Amino acid sequence: MKYLRYGDIGHEKPAMIDPEGAMRCLVEHCDDLVGDTLANLDTLADVDWKTLPLVDPDSRVGACVSGVGKFICIGLNYADHAAESGMAIPSEPVMFMKATSAICGPDDGIVIPRGSEKTDWEVELGVVIGKPAKHVSEVDALNHVAGYCVVNDLSERAFQIVRQGQWTKGKSCDYFGPIGPYLVTPDEIPDPQALSMWLDVNGERVQDGSTATMVYSVAHLISYLSQFMTLHPGDVISTGTPPGVGMGFTPPRYLKAGDRVELGIEGLGRQSQICVNEGH
Repeated sequence: MKYLRYGDIGHEKPAMIDPEGAMRCLVEHCDDLVGDTLANLDTLADVDWKTLPLVDPDSRVGACVSGVGKFICIGLNYADHAAESGMAIPSEPVMFMKATSAICGPDDGIVIPRGSEKTDWEVELGVVIGKPAKHVSEVDALNHVAGYCVVNDLSERAFQIVRQGQWTKGKSCDYFGPIGPYLVTPDEIPDPQALSMWLDVNGERVQDGSTATMVYSVAHLISYLSQFMTLHPGDVISTGTPPGVGMGFTPPRYLKAGDRVELGIEGLGRQSQICVNEGH
């Protein structure tokens, strides 16, 4: 199943994509795609989609989950991306947090923050937790997944690296966390380590990779993170990016107002964003 949220910012409603590709409203069956709902998605799968109201296809699509408690990111999780960043492959997953206030819809636009010199792009596989995970085994880890989604882990490299190396502040600017369009349930994604992924800037393909080249798999990451904290329904894990980020070009290439960024992952849909300067 593919679930999503539609409507104005702050007033989104839950919906699903029916077998014919249309959006159908789920308000009569759940309030929102939040933790409690994500922990019981099987109940929504039994809903007769033909009885659900159709949604205007031109409606704004919001982030595919709401009420996110933790937005956890994994750095340097593709060996070739680590190389282009001039960093060694980590001996354990590199974890950092992205502020939940960065979360926005998949097509809301990229706001280049005031003072930015190096706003960069990163297509990533997002994993949404559906069942609490604490000290789970790698074998059992995927049973705790509600679904998968596309994430653009936008980064301001000067904030992240130059200004005392604080990754979180370089990753957490407003509109730096587009999520969606869809939350796709695991039955449609039998192997999260076999998904092609891509990102274009102004029509040029700059990232063209696969989750098959992750250093640490989705199952490993869930198990690993659960050793340090309980993962709750609705938590999002952004699992790293393949090579082709702006920082890796010679000379580096960064986003500017007017640029269009388009990205997608096999089976999970696509995003499209126009860059604007903060305050515009």
